[in-house]
Amino acid sequence: MAEIIDGKKVSEHIRSQIAKGVDKLKQETGITPGLAAVLVGDDPASEIYVRNKRRACSNASIYSEEHKLPLETTEQELLTLVDKLNNDPKIHGILVQLPLPDHINVTKILRAVSPLKDVDGFHPYNVGLLVEGNPRFIPCTPHGIIKMLEFYNIDISGKQAVVVGRSNIVGKPVSMLLLHRHATVTVCHSRTKPLDEVTRRADILVAAIGRANFITADMVKEGAVVIDVGINRNEEGKLTGDVDFEAVSQKASYITPVPGGVGPMTISMLLWNTLESAKSTS
Repeated sequence: MAEIIDGKKVSEHIRSQIAKGVDKLKQETGITPGLAAVLVGDDPASEIYVRNKRRACSNASIYSEEHKLPLETTEQELLTLVDKLNNDPKIHGILVQLPLPDHINVTKILRAVSPLKDVDGFHPYNVGLLVEGNPRFIPCTPHGIIKMLEFYNIDISGKQAVVVGRSNIVGKPVSMLLLHRHATVTVCHSRTKPLDEVTRRADILVAAIGRANFITADMVKEGAVVIDVGINRNEEGKLTGDVDFEAVSQKASYITPVPGGVGPMTISMLLWNTLESAKSTS
């Protein structure tokens, strides 16, 4: 039976470090880290994320402001707001909550955010630094995955790592982070054949494909470390990951649950990046 990787526990540990770092920065420089969240429309999941972010900022003594814009906001209006935040000295991090409405060019908006305040790590300049191995801001979910592995003293160096999913938000950046820590990395996707043969080679398996219970026990090597990034609803409406947790936990050595695994780490690493950004201005 696998040991459960407790994302809540790791997140609390990280947030205590952040709170201490914020206090130290305030005492030494008088600077209070500031994070601005921009939300367009009324996507329920986005509203929950922003609300949780606000609470986390308050607990860490990070200044937080929200800009909730109506669904009909134009691309130019959003660009104007981003430019204003780019030039606001009390704001060190800018989060443009995705998804954006269809009439707004997501790439254009994300590239408008200053690379110095891009605490999501999505700007091409910061992506390039990550690939180079000298990141300014690491995307929050991949960073959280690495922090969990480190917290549980799970060795990455020399291991076979398989990432199922190639998104710019999780799949690609986590593969880079694993590679920089000397894993041999394979990135899989919907056209990988035969997928099960590839996943069974993994010492560390990261599932980030967005399909409920997609990773089954027969796809997992005995003793593998399994990281489930998925957040889905099954036919009964229950929150579930990309991994068949009950079956896979019988074979894995470590596994993250959903909920309570990777999820809590994402906001923690957003605050981490905001603090790092504030430090760079001091």
